[in-house]
Amino acid sequence: MSRTSSRLTFAVLATGAGVFSMLQSLIAPALPTVQHALDTSQTTVTWVMTAYLLSASVFTPILGRVGDLIGKKRTLVAVLVTVLVGCLLAALAPNIGMLIVARVVQGVGGALFPLSFGIIRDEFAPGMVSRSISNLSAVIAAGGGVGIVAAGPIVSALDYRWLFWIPVAIVAATVFIAARHVPESPSRAEGSVNWLGAVLLSAWLVALLLPLSQATVWGWGSARVIGLFAAAVVLFVLWLYAEARSRTPLIDLRVMRLPAVWTTNTAALLFGAGMYAIWTFLPGFVQTPSSAGYGFGASVTTAGLLMLPMLLAMFLSGVLSGRLEPIVGAKALLITGASLGAVACGFLALWHNAQWQVAFVAGVFGLGIGLAFAAMANLIVGSVPPAQTGAATGMNANIRTIGGSIGAAVTSVLVTGHVQPSGLPYDSGYTHGFTLLAVLLLAAALAAFLVPATRSGAKARAAGQPVTAEVRSVDVTSVEGEAATVASGPRT
Repeated sequence: MSRTSSRLTFAVLATGAGVFSMLQSLIAPALPTVQHALDTSQTTVTWVMTAYLLSASVFTPILGRVGDLIGKKRTLVAVLVTVLVGCLLAALAPNIGMLIVARVVQGVGGALFPLSFGIIRDEFAPGMVSRSISNLSAVIAAGGGVGIVAAGPIVSALDYRWLFWIPVAIVAATVFIAARHVPESPSRAEGSVNWLGAVLLSAWLVALLLPLSQATVWGWGSARVIGLFAAAVVLFVLWLYAEARSRTPLIDLRVMRLPAVWTTNTAALLFGAGMYAIWTFLPGFVQTPSSAGYGFGASVTTAGLLMLPMLLAMFLSGVLSGRLEPIVGAKALLITGASLGAVACGFLALWHNAQWQVAFVAGVFGLGIGLAFAAMANLIVGSVPPAQTGAATGMNANIRTIGGSIGAAVTSVLVTGHVQPSGLPYDSGYTHGFTLLAVLLLAAALAAFLVPATRSGAKARAAGQPVTAEVRSVDVTSVEGEAATVASGPRT
């Protein structure tokens, strides 16, 4: 692929993945506005976020696998069209029910992440892969920040429906360009979709994430929450059994057991717990009236501006990581990113009495997110066979989301467990919550230390050589579906 074609392809992939990432956070600050406009309850309006989360969690690994099988470009275009339809439905939704349906449709866009990483691996020159993955990760991370920052001004100047009309225009143009200019990846997996595995995967994800997202409403000790958690355990075991026995598993468990994969996924789970909780609770903290003894009584727009340093730092560090990875390696970047997140949360737990402190913490945390996102993507892409790229990166994104749901749920218990007579949380609730997040992110850094030491994936790919850790033979016949042996442990 020529350099010009690579740039155009990257622009398409970055636009699609960035818009999906933005949609993930864009609506969150506007939920009170949506609740009032559609005349619904606070409990019901939370399903605007929950439906999106569940849909993305289900479709991300499944469609990542479909792309591996039938072609990543074809699947990418279909997913972009689906996101376009979801945005149109949301912009026109006359009631909360239709808006929730629209968010389910939008959630299909979660597959854009693994599909984009797979196209980069298949189509770009070896020396461009690591940097391109880092740059795309920076866009994905920054997209979530753009949503938080842009929501307030858009709603104030226009209307909450423009949170969806603007993506409609962007995604429509992206579909047209993708269909004409993104090449179809030649690398295809053999076999077919294991639909039993897909159903069981969807079932245990929903059974796990639904009570995590709704436990504060239903009650942690309620029969629904306990019953769904129990069902999640049973369905997870059944899914493992079905995948282990399948000739064409949806998620090849042998790939998931590779040292570089399971250690990176563990770090992703813990990092996601800290990251999504910060995105969820830091804006609420700064919007708390100062009469509560903390907080700044900030508007949605001001809260977004205080998060602006995070957005800028995420993008810059994500781009920078592509330059650093050939020098220090993805493992070091993941350790550094998680450590910066832990430092930021620790600082926030001790000092949060001035707006500059929040802005400073946001910037430090943003540096960590940019480095960690890029490192995780490079570690996974470099550690799995080409035919498993979509499924493996999709599962990594899913694990990060699961961690985010756990982190947000546990932090919510600490923050809202004891409230003042006014109904506002005590300052100590936030302090305990930020301390917990610091511990989780520190654990993510420790998990990153377990990632096998490797030489730079970028250098090895540029030289056309396999990326190796220590030299030992690993039979991957069952992984790739053909007789092949690669000399390596985990690859990055």
